[in-house]
Amino acid sequence: MSSSSLYVQGLAKRYGDFVALAPTDLVVADGEFLTLLGPSGSGKTTLLSLLAGLVPPDEGSVRIGSQDVTYAPPYERDIGVVFQNYALFPHMTVEENIAFPLKMRKVAAAEAKRRAREALEMVHLPHIAGRYPRELSGGQQQRVALARCMVYKPSIILMDEPLGALDKKLREHMQLEIKRLHREMGTTVVYVTHDQEEAMTMSDRICLMNAGRIEQLGTPADLYFRPRSLFVADFLGESNILPGALRGRSGDEVEIGVGSGGISGRALANGNDLPPGTEVRVMVRPQNLAVARGAGNPVGLQGRVSEVMVTGSLTKVYMEPLDGKLPPLVAAFPTRNEADAVRIDDVLTLSWNGRDAVVIADTGRAAGTA
Repeated sequence: MSSSSLYVQGLAKRYGDFVALAPTDLVVADGEFLTLLGPSGSGKTTLLSLLAGLVPPDEGSVRIGSQDVTYAPPYERDIGVVFQNYALFPHMTVEENIAFPLKMRKVAAAEAKRRAREALEMVHLPHIAGRYPRELSGGQQQRVALARCMVYKPSIILMDEPLGALDKKLREHMQLEIKRLHREMGTTVVYVTHDQEEAMTMSDRICLMNAGRIEQLGTPADLYFRPRSLFVADFLGESNILPGALRGRSGDEVEIGVGSGGISGRALANGNDLPPGTEVRVMVRPQNLAVARGAGNPVGLQGRVSEVMVTGSLTKVYMEPLDGKLPPLVAAFPTRNEADAVRIDDVLTLSWNGRDAVVIADTGRAAGTA
């Protein structure tokens, strides 16, 4: 059992009648970068606060390796925390801020100074050691906060929306910085964000939370291409959710009748073990729809273009289906030259490969899952 692995069992927190976190089990492997993702009120920050020891649980346990830290104060957990607001001391220089955790641990002044300078080198800011926080940009302050967290080499680093206050360009730069530092240090990281792209970019695994519960846990690709519920499919980017009924099964694929005309399509069963005739949903991501002009293809879905959005190399096309019982559709594909461009009121036919679609049970949970 690694000393940098994190084990959560039955952890729960309530505030009166409000369940902030339902009993939760979670294992974070040594050296893993796990992101807690979800909308406001989903329980992600509550879970992080419980891991950090900032609030006591109502039930359950937290272990770091073999050590039970459920009721240990934060300073006894060998955990570093990075907050969105940086939490730097305004009256201390950058070097003094970074050395502060070492001072609290009774590290000799000369050694603390050496390690603070070393941490500044890691975040590429050795030249600002003597400055004060008010003299730094937002990105520099965040990197100083990272250096302060890393200087005493905690077993686990917790990050609570650390890039939320930065603009888009700086946020993307800091994502690369954090990924680099994680790769170099190999420290276990638990990272909180509500930003789907940030989670997809940075994580080894994502723990998507909803209403105080884990909705799905897996790699970014698992959650994006094989969601187990309608919530997951909808939360992680745009998707087409098509109503249909199971017709049959062949291996790990099923045949689906989609729409009022019963257009036949295939999809990955996604754990489905339901009988023919069961109502389900089929999810297809916009980039996995094949687009052809005209409405003459009998095995595709037809739609009339209502909006076209060109974002440089990618074009998104929004359509109203000719089958009035289907929801609006969206397809995405590389931008074409002007002569081949799609225009409003064009009629298009959409189809997909069965390996690029996934079945979700009509209940909102994936077929065959609890």
